[in-house]
Amino acid sequence: MQSVAADLDLHGYVFLPRHLQGEMSEEVAAGFGEMMTPWEGGLVQSLIPRARSTPNTYSGNFGLNPFPFHTDLAQWPVPPRYLMLRCVRGYRDVPTLIVDGHVLLQRLGTETLSRAVVRPRRPQAGQLRLLRLLQREESESLLRWDEVYLRPASRIGELAFVEMARCLRDASPKPLVMAEDGDTVIIDNWRMLHARPAIPRNRLDRCLERVYLRSLN
Repeated sequence: MQSVAADLDLHGYVFLPRHLQGEMSEEVAAGFGEMMTPWEGGLVQSLIPRARSTPNTYSGNFGLNPFPFHTDLAQWPVPPRYLMLRCVRGYRDVPTLIVDGHVLLQRLGTETLSRAVVRPRRPQAGQLRLLRLLQREESESLLRWDEVYLRPASRIGELAFVEMARCLRDASPKPLVMAEDGDTVIIDNWRMLHARPAIPRNRLDRCLERVYLRSLN
């Protein structure tokens, strides 16, 4: 765990090839930290490409097209700290793509992002809370980004959306290839943005399992 925590602190993610093959994702995640259930029955979520899916979801919005870069549950007041992705069925030509938020902060500046006020696209628990793209949480920086589920709520927020989109267009994403059973990635969701490329028609059985972690052990 010391090595995992050190790699997360240094790189924002850790990749563990063929980690504990044959073990259930819930058991693997419990070994890393405190698990979260973001919605009823959602402790372990199977991520399977779908041409059509439930409205107000990424698959419902984009189908088999590329997913934009985002942090998970960015519309929450405090999003999950980490997410674990575990390969059930993977392909080398359909990686998970990541961009380091520290690089984006260097380009955009912390002042702009910390002053950028945004709001969820839809009410959360009956409320439209105002949020900041960059905030302090538990003495650490929390970067949130989602062009689908967040909307600018201030002039600086509008400017930040334009600049963030420009930076992401110019970014050089790192591909995380999860192709073998048990390949596991843990991502710092307060720092790293991730995305998915387009899914070819012969890759529709790709399956990753996701578990959110509130903290590490």
